[in-house]
Amino acid sequence: MYKNRLNLRNWVAIGICLAVTTTFSSCDKEDDMLFEIDGLTIDNYPRVDGSSSTEPLNTLIACKLLGWRYEWRSLMEGNGIWRLEPNRDDVPKNFFGERIKSSQTHNSIINLIDNQTDIIISARKMSADEKSYAESVGVSLIETPIALDALVFLINKQNNVKSLTVKQVQDIYLGNITNWNELGGANETIRPFIRNANSGSQEMMKEIVMDNTGMPDWEVGHNDEVISTMAAVYSELSIYQNGICFSPHYYKEYIIREAVGAGNVKSIEINKIYPDAKSIKNKSYPFVANVYVSIRSDIDHNSMTYKLYQWLQTEAGKRVIRESGYVPN
Repeated sequence: MYKNRLNLRNWVAIGICLAVTTTFSSCDKEDDMLFEIDGLTIDNYPRVDGSSSTEPLNTLIACKLLGWRYEWRSLMEGNGIWRLEPNRDDVPKNFFGERIKSSQTHNSIINLIDNQTDIIISARKMSADEKSYAESVGVSLIETPIALDALVFLINKQNNVKSLTVKQVQDIYLGNITNWNELGGANETIRPFIRNANSGSQEMMKEIVMDNTGMPDWEVGHNDEVISTMAAVYSELSIYQNGICFSPHYYKEYIIREAVGAGNVKSIEINKIYPDAKSIKNKSYPFVANVYVSIRSDIDHNSMTYKLYQWLQTEAGKRVIRESGYVPN
């Protein structure tokens, strides 16, 4: 009986989409028939968590499967960070916040290990520390790549450097290159910033840029260079014209946009290849990274969690991933 009400709601959403302006998005009839999981309802929707950069995707998945309207919206008038928001008239109170969370990469992985959430979409796999913790409590995860992102390197727009090689990036963070004039820039000391340990982007940096060969332990004695939030990367680089840091491409293009000084920050080429959807999809950009959906390996295969995990790997799931702005794997 509930499933019939849900299907009716989907049809109502389609009718509203046709009858009013396109401020809120939904899908046409043909698309809507693809976006369903048999037996899925608001009441049994899995507990979902994930990275800051994957929050829009988690929101979009729920909106598609439950027939809710949605739009990209700035959190503040004018220059706020952007979120993909459901129409609150459609959504039961507390659904977002209880069923859909964004605890950031490390916390969401720990929540999954501790069975505080059912499924996560995150910017990376478990780190060595997280895997060790999982093993200590007898838990293993299934981590499946479903989309592509990239780690982009960011500098202030006043910096005239346009491209770095992979080795130059590594040498900057190993302390072998210390002045922008060694790279064709101004005679300014380079100020490399990093993220806090176990953050999604910091682990990506260690794995896909530094090849897990190690980098200075800047957590000790370099507190001014450790940036604790993703948004703060952009505000710091908007101030420091000699700075450099990194961020997921998706976060830069879809979430931060022009907010908190991001309009003063630019991505740079790596090996003369600019990070964009094309170079990420064909993996010509050197620092392409997977986005993962993860579940506990002991999950019941008849559960809605496992059905959602499987659905994300179908053509319908890939269409939602593509609509969110990610490149499907």
